Amino acid sequence: MLEPRFDFVTCASPAGLHRMAYSEWGDPDNDRVLVCVHGLTRTGRDFDDLARRLAGDFRVVCPDVVGRGRSDWLSVPAFYTVPQYVSDMVTLIARLRPASLAWVGTSMGGLIGLALAGAATYARAVRATQAHGDAWPADRDIRLSHLVLNDVGPRLDPAALGRIGQYVGQPTEFASFAQAVEAVRQVSASFGPHTDAQWEALTRHVYIERGGKWTKHYDLGLALPLASQTADAYSAGEQILWRAYETLDCPVLILRGAQSDLLTEATATEMLARNRHARLVDVPGVGHAPTLMDDAQIGPVADFLLDRPAA
Repeated sequence: MLEPRFDFVTCASPAGLHRMAYSEWGDPDNDRVLVCVHGLTRTGRDFDDLARRLAGDFRVVCPDVVGRGRSDWLSVPAFYTVPQYVSDMVTLIARLRPASLAWVGTSMGGLIGLALAGAATYARAVRATQAHGDAWPADRDIRLSHLVLNDVGPRLDPAALGRIGQYVGQPTEFASFAQAVEAVRQVSASFGPHTDAQWEALTRHVYIERGGKWTKHYDLGLALPLASQTADAYSAGEQILWRAYETLDCPVLILRGAQSDLLTEATATEMLARNRHARLVDVPGVGHAPTLMDDAQIGPVADFLLDRPAA
């Protein structure tokens, strides 16, 4: 079975330097790059099945966002925010030097991709007004060829955010891996039906053994910025994301769990109306969020990224 390579890139925050780990699949010389970014408390290994499917077409790179998985933890938890994550991804992309760049983002990973695309569009607009604008090497601009937003959009349901935030900062440990798997089954019931082997895979990289106990493999400090979010800050962030979304000029696939409480049907419909490049695929029997572990979910994403006609 195809297995990934592992590496890391050194990034900066206002508190200092940290390493962001990533798994990589496919030909390392392939300049057709697909970056896959996970949800709030997950890791890049969530994309193993998708990466195996697409490794013949892309160099597939799946980072562990700082504070998760193999990556370092930030010394100041207040910096666990989308702007910091975007900064880290810019550093990663500079390392990869893609000729074309596609993005798959689940939940938080989709917000990072959307914010990155918006920042890149703004930077190009600013350079166009400056004297050196014509001399800038446009082939090295960050420009997405395709964007998959997996159960996420500019507007997120506050009640669903509250549900997610309830467990993020809770210290949890189990005496056995089997108990950890059962806990993931319960907390992640909205992922929909999975086999026993798939639940184990969904647990393996988010719980690790320490001192004979199985504990969460992320910094519990991730919960601090969530807890300090105000209604005004949330509203301002939503408007920024809508502006970024409306300026997207690449094909956009909105993959939505048909039972999702985070990305509502009304918001998904509005997203279709506010960007003509977007299309929507609903995944039946799934809430937040599709895990991209079976053919029924991987197929539409692969077809979209490879520009195949929709089934």
